[in-house]
Amino acid sequence: MYEIIRLRPHHLLCTQGYSGKGYSDDFVLNMNRITEKLRSDRNARVEIVFTTDSLCDDCPFKVSDGICKSDNKVLGFDKGVIKVLDLEESAYSYQELISKLDEYLSSGIEDERLQAICGDCKWYAVSACWTHIKNKKYVV
Repeated sequence: MYEIIRLRPHHLLCTQGYSGKGYSDDFVLNMNRITEKLRSDRNARVEIVFTTDSLCDDCPFKVSDGICKSDNKVLGFDKGVIKVLDLEESAYSYQELISKLDEYLSSGIEDERLQAICGDCKWYAVSACWTHIKNKKYVV
C-alpha cells in the first residue's frame, strides 16, 4: 500500500527548508525519513491535517495526538499557509502544493511573504530554510 504522509499546513514549508537540525535525535531521524520521501518521490501524496501530523510523531513538544505545547504559535504558521493555498483537510499531491507555494514565494516580495508566515519560528534564523526555498532546491 502507498504511504500517505499526514502534514499540517506549515510543514509543507518545513519539509522544503529542512537541513538536518531538530529538537532531538528521534525527531531528526523521523524528519530525515519523511523529507527524503517527499523530496524524492514525484508522486508523493500528503493528507493535510489541521492538527499534529507525521512530523510531530517524535517531537518533544507533542503532548498527545492533536495537542502541541506550541499550538498558539504553530497554528499561526498553519493559518498563513492555509490562506495562501486555500487548503482544506484533504489529500493532495505534495509536488502540486509545493509548486503553488513556490509560485507564491516567487513574487518579487518573497522575503516579506516568507517572513510573514515563518518569521516567529525558532528555526527560521538558524537553518537553511529560506536558502532552500528561495533556490527551489527541492521543487521537483
